[in-house]
Amino acid sequence: MGLTVGGNQDTFNYKVISQFAIVTVLWGIVGMLVGVILAAQLIWPEITFNIPWLSYGRLRPLHTNAVIFAFGGSALFATSYYIVQRTCQVRLFSDKLAAFTFWGWQAVIVSAAITLPLGITTSKEYAELEWPIDLLITVVWVA
Repeated sequence: MGLTVGGNQDTFNYKVISQFAIVTVLWGIVGMLVGVILAAQLIWPEITFNIPWLSYGRLRPLHTNAVIFAFGGSALFATSYYIVQRTCQVRLFSDKLAAFTFWGWQAVIVSAAITLPLGITTSKEYAELEWPIDLLITVVWVA
């Protein structure tokens, strides 16, 4: 048995932290795998069989957004939810709101993973996502 200072650790919401931690690893693997495919395309351009949605120009924004938003964003949510509960010694305000941020963030990532290879972008570097996805990002972050 360990010594606990402040609140009881059974009262904290570790479910959402675990969910974000797991998807951080999964999205990290996906994002970095896309990066490996892009690196391979520089040597062997025909590796993706000239399929338009697997072209370098469409996969590169997917790679950067996956690594920044999916991997980095999920890690940020996981650490934020952990640190806030531990430093404040209180449970998150609302388990349902925490679940909404998890599933909302996954919806953002999946939407990006679908639209970017299809070429549906604003074509602005690091701001490629279309406005409906931007609105969802805003709602999730404000929540």
